[in-house]
Amino acid sequence: MKNGVAVVLQARMGSVRLPGKSLAPIGTRTILGHCIERLRLRSGLPVIVATSTLDEDDVIATEAARYGASTVRGSATDVLSRYVRAADVFGLTTIIRATADNPAVDMDAPRRTLDLLERTGAGHVVEHGLPYGCAVEAIDVEALRHADQIATLEFDREHVTPFLKRDRTYMALDAIAPSDVRRSDVRLTVDTHEDLDYVRCVYERVEPTDGPPPLTELIAAADRLADQEETGAGIR
Repeated sequence: MKNGVAVVLQARMGSVRLPGKSLAPIGTRTILGHCIERLRLRSGLPVIVATSTLDEDDVIATEAARYGASTVRGSATDVLSRYVRAADVFGLTTIIRATADNPAVDMDAPRRTLDLLERTGAGHVVEHGLPYGCAVEAIDVEALRHADQIATLEFDREHVTPFLKRDRTYMALDAIAPSDVRRSDVRLTVDTHEDLDYVRCVYERVEPTDGPPPLTELIAAADRLADQEETGAGIR
């Protein structure tokens, strides 16, 4: 990969609460499609979809290719090792970590976190204050390999970065999101059927654009939906 930097987007069909959610449609795109397009558009970075070697995830690889994303495949449960494999296969030195249940991910977050990681020499950067489901994490691959060598807890292997946040070997930075998208009271992730219905309704209330709507527009649409719910005309 050019400059050794890429977005690595983890995706699986085997969600416990909402199986197959990565390919659930929201408007004209699947959730995975929304994620790929939003993560790539303003960052200018390539997107690599990290999925499992299970047969059920063949469709994830097919959908990733439809949106022009590369794919790497590894353990279904050891997601940390999947990220290290992505770094090995594509020669990465820095990873922007994202998850394929966030179809409203902030399009500017990859570049902001990457810039902060590079300016400070931190091993890990994450922003706080964004709507739930809109953040990404910037990770130095050297720090990621350190976690992979030492972390043994199942929780750390599944969730990738908790060990980095606890360990003092590499600096972990908590940044504050910009004020125009600092809305932690808004939830835009998809974890359940109810979440999926809600995010679909949010997207329906966004004015049509040529490309993915900015997060500010999605927040405004969520606010309009909340106002409609108060008057008894909310989610259909």
